[in-house]
Amino acid sequence: MLLLLLFFTALHPGRAQNTIFISHGKIEYERRVNQYSDLDDNDSWNELQKKTMTKFKTSYFDLVFAGSKSIYKPGRESPQNNSQWFMGEQPAQDNVVYTDLDNEKSVSQKKVFETVFLVQDSLRQIKWKITDENKVIAGFSCRRANAIIMDSIYVVAFYTDEILASGGPESFTGLPGMILGVALPHQHITWFATKVEVVPVPETAIAAPVKGKKVNNSALIGTLQGSLKDWGKEGRRFMQGTML
Repeated sequence: MLLLLLFFTALHPGRAQNTIFISHGKIEYERRVNQYSDLDDNDSWNELQKKTMTKFKTSYFDLVFAGSKSIYKPGRESPQNNSQWFMGEQPAQDNVVYTDLDNEKSVSQKKVFETVFLVQDSLRQIKWKITDENKVIAGFSCRRANAIIMDSIYVVAFYTDEILASGGPESFTGLPGMILGVALPHQHITWFATKVEVVPVPETAIAAPVKGKKVNNSALIGTLQGSLKDWGKEGRRFMQGTML
């Protein structure tokens, strides 16, 4: 009954006497990457590459949250036929991100080529600008906010204040509610919630990853710069994708 009431409140906020605020549960995000965006249309080899891959690479991630803590990790397999990215594995496709909002820290497990890194650092500080635009995502009314991260990446996010935690997918946090949608227009990547489930979350369900080579964000950037220095534009895109 509680679950039905929560979804009714989210879908029909004008009919509810009192808004119910959600403090724990599970969110599924659909992550989509436009694979064609990295391929020059005027290159005949790239045109051949397009014939071997789908335009969009779709994957699913789950965000389990309770109070100020959350864990973001790969979810169900995509039902579509996802062919391999032309450079091999896409960055961030296996990321696990633990977030502790109260203590402003994050622990991320990221696979880069054949190496797994355990990135321990403080939360990314994002200067959001909240707008008046609204959008319904997974049944929740969300407000738009914009920001710039990593000096040049333009971010569009949609958050709902009906979910109390100020978290979101990957390292996107800091808004007055849960982020249910993120778009990076110039990188051609989106994350949008497909469903929100209000389910019990035991303490053991949210734990920081422990495996991997321990680094902080600065050290990982330095490693990537050394490995990708001869990759040009593709290397810059790969590093941006890894550091999201």
